[in-house]
Amino acid sequence: MSSGIRPHFSAAGLRYGARAALPAFPGFIMFAVAFGTAAAQKGLSLGETLGLSAFVYAGASQMVGLEIWQQAWTPSTILTIMTVTAIVNARMILLGATVQPWLRNEPLARTVLNLFLITEAGWLVGTRYHGEGGRDVGVLLGCGIILWVVWLLATLSGFFAGALVPDPRRFGLDLVMPIFFGVMLVPLWKGAKPALPWLVAGLVSLVVHALVPGYGFIIAGALAGVAAGMLIE
Repeated sequence: MSSGIRPHFSAAGLRYGARAALPAFPGFIMFAVAFGTAAAQKGLSLGETLGLSAFVYAGASQMVGLEIWQQAWTPSTILTIMTVTAIVNARMILLGATVQPWLRNEPLARTVLNLFLITEAGWLVGTRYHGEGGRDVGVLLGCGIILWVVWLLATLSGFFAGALVPDPRRFGLDLVMPIFFGVMLVPLWKGAKPALPWLVAGLVSLVVHALVPGYGFIIAGALAGVAAGMLIE
């Protein structure tokens, strides 16, 4: 799929984007199933679980939000989950900024939809296509839509799988979240120096958790890690 210099939108681009997203399916399915299972074991309803996947639509933020989730909400808890989700999702601002020149002349509604549906996988597909000379914005949207649908369907299957197990500890399902985060950290290891911000974030989180009640330790750890990374660089 290639086009002229000017960006445009077509149904053919939508179809191409959907096909180009196929390699990302396994990772999306595994992640969303794990979230759906963990949400069921946490006690979330089907509507709450699908709502998180449909509107937050960010695996790491959903998992962190699940840790903070309370049956009885307070203003401080709501503020905490909003702040933590915003911090974890801040990387999406950079992804959106890189595709802005491509979307500059798009209708506002379609631009908003594209930016809402953007993920690392969709961004990679879109920017690679754009780098090869393609200018059909439908590719970005087609990739985003199909990945969002897959995410919801996998969340649904994970929720019912988790809800069918009466005693999650017996099967080790209560370990889904810590195992997931542990596995996600392994590919990020690049040596001792790049790991220093992780260490700072962990230590600050532990100290704040011991001294301050609530979930402020998540925010404190994240900010400390960012600050340490900036100083090291």
